[in-house]
Order: sequence, then structure tokens, then C-alpha cells
Amino acid sequence: MGLKNTRAGNYPEWYQNVVAESEMAENSSSPGCMVIKPWGYGIWERIRDVFDEKIKETDHENCYFPMFIPLSFFQKEAEHVDGFAKEMAVVTHSRLAMKDGKLVPEGKLEEPLIVRPTSEAIIADSFSKWVKSYRDLPVLVNQWANVVRWEMRPRLFLRTREFLWQEGHTAHATAQEAEEETKRMLEAYRDLCENTLAMPVLVGRKPEHEKFPGAVDTYCVEAMMQDGKALQAGTSHFLGQNFAKSANISFVNKNNESEFAYTTSWGVSTRLIGGVIMTHADDEGMVVPPKIAPYQIILVPVIKKAEDEGDVMNYIGKIAEELKKHAPFGEKIRIKIDKRNKSSVDKFWEWTRKGAPIICEIGKRDVDGNNVMVKERLKLGTSEGKQILNATDFVAAIDDRLLNIQNEMFTKAKNRLEQNILTDITTQEEFNKYFAESNSWIEDGKQGKVAFVRGKWSGDANSEELLKAMKITIRCIPFDQSGTQGTCLLTGKPATMDVIYARSY
Repeated sequence: MGLKNTRAGNYPEWYQNVVAESEMAENSSSPGCMVIKPWGYGIWERIRDVFDEKIKETDHENCYFPMFIPLSFFQKEAEHVDGFAKEMAVVTHSRLAMKDGKLVPEGKLEEPLIVRPTSEAIIADSFSKWVKSYRDLPVLVNQWANVVRWEMRPRLFLRTREFLWQEGHTAHATAQEAEEETKRMLEAYRDLCENTLAMPVLVGRKPEHEKFPGAVDTYCVEAMMQDGKALQAGTSHFLGQNFAKSANISFVNKNNESEFAYTTSWGVSTRLIGGVIMTHADDEGMVVPPKIAPYQIILVPVIKKAEDEGDVMNYIGKIAEELKKHAPFGEKIRIKIDKRNKSSVDKFWEWTRKGAPIICEIGKRDVDGNNVMVKERLKLGTSEGKQILNATDFVAAIDDRLLNIQNEMFTKAKNRLEQNILTDITTQEEFNKYFAESNSWIEDGKQGKVAFVRGKWSGDANSEELLKAMKITIRCIPFDQSGTQGTCLLTGKPATMDVIYARSY
């Protein structure tokens, strides 16, 4: 019952198979866009709810800004515009009219409107109205919204022309406060990825040529997918006074002097779901960490005789009520009783492909014996993957079972990451040879041909062109620098800076 394509056989097609067979999303008739189906959107809701609580715990407040941004707002910040210009969707007309049997644009706008690619420009305009004195600072806001970037090579969850995200924006009286905010939210992203998504990440700063347009510094969390490629899972930007100067976010400080505020922005998107897929899914389909599973336990009735239906459904209902009294992650367990008119075998494989953490099949024999047939998605195909358990014992131990699944998923992914960060490539020749030959995915527990390389970089000005030629990127400059002297793997020059080189999505 496995997928049409395997990870080792055709990784890109395997990814598409997982998304389709788990019914998480599908391509829309609107080119380059996606329809997020209930199971996929349920995962996004869980990510959103967990992180929204974190946002509010750190004193940020949610608000909403327009998705249509005047072109003149972007023209104030040339560097920022240049970074997004090729991806911007532009509204130029206000209505349609029927002419010769065809609808044509009419009512040309005096000023074109950009459909939100990111909100620094429009939010900076509001900040300029809100901030007059140091007493008005800091301003700490966030919005959950959709974004449009005209992606030419769409891939579900990873790159689509419209996607969902959160974007935090803050303004501060000092550079130190703003930098502390930037790193505080970076840590919040690391915590979200590792403790909620069970997706280990590396944390660091982006090199100059990879910074967010208009930022002074960009910090990131980088995850390793099962094919050894990197996925940027979240970014946090220290914008300095760049946007404050272009939008005139100025205030009177404690010395009664006027100065510009220091701003930050930070965000994660539905791309995280793509990261979860490529971190945890297997050749049978999706595997969802319990913390973000829309339903953590699926109860499947197995009814072979019509006269047994009442007993089986009453028994399942009682188990469900007992399970709902448990809260292993601080909230009630999410349960689905699958009452659809399908065979139990079809239901089992459907929920297996969706990656539901625990699937319980319950028939008349289980009712009579006070038992439950328990199948764990993570252990599918192993001796522990299918167990007949006493129902009372199963319910009593459900907190530990779900916690163990969450922890095992993180440990498995973290071991893969740690085993596939190469540190023994020290010369330019070894480096070139490695990436010239690396073209396969990573087998669990074994070092594959594609991995991360941690090595030296001189910061040479022509690094970007060299990286493009090799089809790799510098993912980040890790915070844990060794400080040792070595040779730049790109240029052969002396270097002390440690960076992570990788192929990426």
C-alpha cells in the first residue's frame, strides 16, 4: 500500500505523492496557487495556535494591515523594492467592463497598488503615525495574513504565488533593544520548530548577500530535509533605521531630541508544512507529530454485523470520553471517530497516508474483551506498530504514548541532522569534488551523498557568483564559531569564519 514513488527512487515526485495521498493540498485552477485541504489546513491551524500563544506571551499584539500597498511606499526604499520587484503582483485598474462580448479592465488607477509581498512598507507608514515620543515605544505587533509573490516554479507548500504566514513588526528606541528583539523571536522560531514540529534546526546569521532586502542583519533557522537539502524555516530581521528613515518613524527621545526608531520584522509561513513533510514522511505517506496533528487519535469502528453496531459505537464513545480527559500537551486530546461508510481497511490506509499518530480499530471482539487494537503510525511495519491492549490501560497511558511519539520523531530527525553535517572537508579541491558528485538522498542512519558541509569562508566579494556556479548556498553563519584558522572552501584563501554550505529549497 506504499506510495507510487519512494524517497530513494524519485524524491521530488515522492514529495508530491505525499501531499496528494495525505489530502493536504492540491494545485488550484488559479495558476501557481494551492488549495489547502482540511487535513493540511488543520496542521497549519495547530502551528498558528501554538505560535500565536508564544507571540502573546512575549507582549506582542495581533492586528491587521491592508493587502494593497501604494507603489510610492515601495519607491521610498530602493533596496527593498529591488529584492521583491520581480515577484510583485500589481493592481492597475479598478473594475471590468463588457466590450464586444469580452470583459476588459477599465478605470485605470492614478497610482498602482502592490498586492502585499511583505508589509514593512505599509506598517512603517502606520508606525510613523503612532510613534511621537520615546514613551510610545516599543511597538510590538504581529499579523496573520496571506502574501502574494509571483513564483514562476510553484511547488505545494514550498513555493506558491499565494501563501499564508505571520509577520511580526516592531519599533524600538535603541538599536540594542531592536537587536535583542530580533534574537528573541529567532529563539521563538527555534523552539517552535524543535519542540512543536519535531524538526531540528541550525541557528545563525545570513551572509551579506543572503540578507532580507533592506535589513542590517538577517538571522535564520535552517532545517535538513531527508534528501540532505536545506530548508529555511524562519527568519528574523534587524532592520536598523532603514525603514524608519524612509517612512519617517521618528520620536522625541529622553533628551528632548528627535531621532529615528529602530525596527525589526520576522516571519514563518505555510512553508513549515513542507518542512514537516520532508522531515518526517516515509514511503507510506505522511507522519504528523502529535502536537500539530489535527486529530491525534483516530477511532475506527469495525462492524461486521449490523446487530453489533450499537455495542461497538457505545464502547467507542465511552473510550473517546475517557481519552478527552487527558491533556499531554496542555490541551485536550483531539479525537476523530470515523463513522464513514467505508471499510475499516480503507479507513486505516487513508489515515496512515495522512499520518495520524495513533489509529485504533475496535470491533465486537474488542468490546467483549475490553480491548483496543492500537496502531502507531511512526512504528508502522514493526513489531510495536500493532498491539492489542486493554482499553483501560491504553487510556491510562495515553499521555506517555503521545509524548514518546513526539520525542521519538524529534530524536530521529536530530540524529539524521547531526550525522550529516560534514566537517572533514577542508580544502577547495575536496569541496568542489564533493558537491560535483552529491546527487542522492540520505538513508536513515547512514551518511548520504547530499549533506551539509561545515567549513571556512573568507567572506570574499565574489562568493555569490561562485556559489551560483556550484548550485549551492551558504545557509547561515552559525553562532557557535570555532575561531580557528583554516582555508576558505570557496576560494582557497585563509579564513576563520565557519559557515554551513548546502543545496537548498
